[in-house]
Amino acid sequence: MNVSDYKCLSCGANMRFDPTTQKWVCDYCGASYTKEEIIKAYGTDENLKNETEQKLESDYSCYNCPNCGAEIIMDDTTTATYCVYCGSNAIVKNKLKGKFNPTKLIPFKTTKEDAIAAFKAYKKGKLFMPNEFTNPINIEKISGIYIPFFIYDCDVESDVNIKATRVRHWSDSSYRYTKTDFYNLSRAATVHFENIPVDGATKFPDDIMNSIEPFNYDELQDFSPSYLSGFLSERFDIDKNQLFEIAKVRATQSSEQAILSQVTSYATKTIETRNHKITENDTSEYVLLPVWMLNVKFKEKMYTFAMNGQTGKFIGNVPVDWKKFWKYWTLIFSGSLLLTSLFVILFNLL
Repeated sequence: MNVSDYKCLSCGANMRFDPTTQKWVCDYCGASYTKEEIIKAYGTDENLKNETEQKLESDYSCYNCPNCGAEIIMDDTTTATYCVYCGSNAIVKNKLKGKFNPTKLIPFKTTKEDAIAAFKAYKKGKLFMPNEFTNPINIEKISGIYIPFFIYDCDVESDVNIKATRVRHWSDSSYRYTKTDFYNLSRAATVHFENIPVDGATKFPDDIMNSIEPFNYDELQDFSPSYLSGFLSERFDIDKNQLFEIAKVRATQSSEQAILSQVTSYATKTIETRNHKITENDTSEYVLLPVWMLNVKFKEKMYTFAMNGQTGKFIGNVPVDWKKFWKYWTLIFSGSLLLTSLFVILFNLL
């Protein structure tokens, strides 16, 4: 069975995954089906997984952007007319080479309409936003894309030395006094981490992905190509072992924060020395996480807006159009000057 053979059981038309209902729907006749109903109709979940491994190479295409180098994966029923990263219209379609086979994904739970509404709410009240960010053509380019991640489990054994202070103030009839006591503290802890996510694609900004976390990993589903229908997906391009080094940094930082949170009743506390031993559990997985994304170009700089496709958390940054700014205040100043002149004329006439 090909990926494109997920047909409506009623009329035979192509189906797509609907984030709102978490079902596969047919836009032709209106029928909808649960994952269990699709598995029952087309075979066991294990059969679908085996067939996916055999068919992914022939059923998926890779769209390459010659402008920024992005590689976006989609099924043959999904169209792409521009690059989601740089907005270029020069998209080159090639057949996907090599298997694109994550173990799990979190399906989209929010829709494109939700993402557009979040973007419009975000830009309210921003008087000096450039016109590029209010152009309906640009807003419609918001795209749902599955970002490739590796998630890691590990244990961190931490030994840290902390310099801390306690400060006391008092006064008498003549003076105010301050006493500072200094302490050297030693703390040790073992912290277990699960599902530490690390972005596996160089094109997607790590700071943006960190900002729209967390994801609820309890909702991870076994990968099925039918979830990708109507969405885009990016291919990972960073080595798994290299990504684990990033995961270790995140784990040790979180371990230190956990230790510091238990050191109370001090005015200041700073880690002076640290020693971490990290043990990776053999459970790392390659997964896809859902993100709604919009990139808008203004004065040769790209501005990214992103929304968590599961939780709806939205982030972005908007530049100031200084032409709008000065035009606005010029009008305000001119209007005030005109009113003042009219008031003076009327006062003299009276």
